Amino acid sequence: MDYTVFIPVIIAFVLSVVMGPVIIPVLRRLKMGQTEREEGVKSHLKKAGTPTMGGVIILLSVVVTSVFYIRDYPKIIPILFVTLGFGLIGFLDDYLKVVLKRSDGLFPLQKMALQIVVTAIFAFYLVRFTDVPLAMLIPFSGGKYLDIGWLAIPLLFFAVIGTVNGTNFTDGLDGLASSVTVLVATFFTVVAIGTKSGIEPVTCAVVGALLGFLLFNVYPASVFMGDTGSLALGGFVASTAYMLQMPVFILIVGLIYLVEVLSVMIQVTYFKKTGGKRIFKMAPIHHHFELCGWSETRVVAVFSIITAILCLIALMAM
Repeated sequence: MDYTVFIPVIIAFVLSVVMGPVIIPVLRRLKMGQTEREEGVKSHLKKAGTPTMGGVIILLSVVVTSVFYIRDYPKIIPILFVTLGFGLIGFLDDYLKVVLKRSDGLFPLQKMALQIVVTAIFAFYLVRFTDVPLAMLIPFSGGKYLDIGWLAIPLLFFAVIGTVNGTNFTDGLDGLASSVTVLVATFFTVVAIGTKSGIEPVTCAVVGALLGFLLFNVYPASVFMGDTGSLALGGFVASTAYMLQMPVFILIVGLIYLVEVLSVMIQVTYFKKTGGKRIFKMAPIHHHFELCGWSETRVVAVFSIITAILCLIALMAM
């Protein structure tokens, strides 16, 4: 029996469950409360004051668990770096927003510059220090790979930063980003084990950490992950896909992230072009469904079911 699968899941899960009751009161004392927009979904106003930055729980659980495996599984290093790198950008953003009360957190340019730096280091490491080619597995091709030469580098930047921001937009309902991402991480774990890729300890750690975090994050949430968690998870998804040569598969398993980002882009563009008209009742799209009368738990359930089905489709696509 392969213990590299169960043990990291259990270690990360236990760490997450143990850290929750320790870290959540600390966040509450530090007044790390979530501020809800007045013009947002009315039912969300009661969430104001729920501690955010709970992504620290996920990050610590994943990092501590992975440390045990780094020596035998060096391929988890780049994934850990990207997860931690984006997690720290999110932490900085949350800290400025919540503690220093700077409503926007990091300025868009600062945020983008930091994301580009983390992605550049990852790209450099991938090309220089790993034997992972940038050729991409094509879904439903029977195992064919697409090599686009040097264009793979700009595509990597686009894929990583796009995924990170998609995950960020998905984090708007209790348990939504956690539920969707735990399924995506499970999919990557299955693939990692099946292909003997040597990254399974970190994918397992993310599964365990998220399952533990969900105990505190499902509706009604006693903590939110904040940008600390959502950016870290986006970084994890993108870097794992690249280590498995499967960036194209992000479009399948991470379709929810993509739809969330597109809904925001479409809404903003349409709003500007038509002088204030909207396509959706509110963006990101999960709020549109809420304003259509869906309960928060229903949106989370439906998005999770869609992701589970997409993960099965992605497995067939291999």
